[in-house]
Amino acid sequence: MTVSLEQLRRCHVAVDLGAARTRVYVKGAGLVVDEPSVAAVNTRTGALIAVGSFAERMTGRTPDYIRVVRPVSGGTVVDIEMAQRMLRHLLGEKLRRALRRKPRLRAAACTPHDADPLAQRATVETLVGLGARRVELVDTLIAAAVGCGLPVEQPTATMIMVCGAAATQVAVLSLGSIVTAQRIPVGGEAIDHAVVQHLRHAHELMLPSQAVRPLQLALHGNGLTVGGPASTLIHGRDVATGLARSVQVDTAAVRDAIYTPLTAVLDGIGKVLRDCPPDLVADLTDRGIMMVGGSALLPGLDQMLRDATGMPVAIAERPDVCAVLGLGAMLEGKIAPMVLNPLAE
Repeated sequence: MTVSLEQLRRCHVAVDLGAARTRVYVKGAGLVVDEPSVAAVNTRTGALIAVGSFAERMTGRTPDYIRVVRPVSGGTVVDIEMAQRMLRHLLGEKLRRALRRKPRLRAAACTPHDADPLAQRATVETLVGLGARRVELVDTLIAAAVGCGLPVEQPTATMIMVCGAAATQVAVLSLGSIVTAQRIPVGGEAIDHAVVQHLRHAHELMLPSQAVRPLQLALHGNGLTVGGPASTLIHGRDVATGLARSVQVDTAAVRDAIYTPLTAVLDGIGKVLRDCPPDLVADLTDRGIMMVGGSALLPGLDQMLRDATGMPVAIAERPDVCAVLGLGAMLEGKIAPMVLNPLAE
């Protein structure tokens, strides 16, 4: 998956196919698509009914013959045909026509760290089906580091943590490449699941699929820390009777439920630091960890990492779109390669 900056400059479009959202950056036009990776299909006719945010709002509210699908899971395309159809509709006819006029359309795509060849092939096939003659794959960790302005090409350590919907990726970068990295299968979806299971077992309450995120945001203020709001009113369905019911939920218990999956993330950070050379770890005591990804906005997560690691933790300015913006910066030629002049003998 080694690709040069020169090859990326020849690309016309950059795509970040995430489990939660799909983002498309077009050279010269900027970020043109930022929508949920969701599609709604009529199972009787096979017709595509809706894509993006409108399809996401239909989740759990459709009749039997309409199915809401997610063609991307864990950063990997699991349904190539549906992913192609979703991308076509998200791009729109006008933009697709403009891209088709390119004589040899080249595309770049983000792939998770240590993605297996089958997952890489699925990403390539998805973009080839949209008309790309050549597809360059870039590690999400490097693209995100470039997108949030880290000095990746310098001989100093930078630590980045990509908090995705399905997985969390942690890496130490130096001289434009990954020194050591770890991919932890815990992301925003695992945190949502932990909250749902807690309310089901503790309060016998089933939450609608759209209500999990507002519950997490109800931990605003100090978020995961003990200084947040004491309780929150939550509406859902009673497990036994099936009737609508509202309960006052103790946010301290919700914080404890969220902590459980996050311990795996802390273990992953510790493993990355243990595998890292001591000189680079010394750099990290000053620079700390840069958090990117949609789940990085979970209130109080940065403070929890500060307490656990003792290192400074910062959240990128636009954490959710860092990866695709970094890929776009490479396409536009804004990133200059580091030139090493050979020493004359």
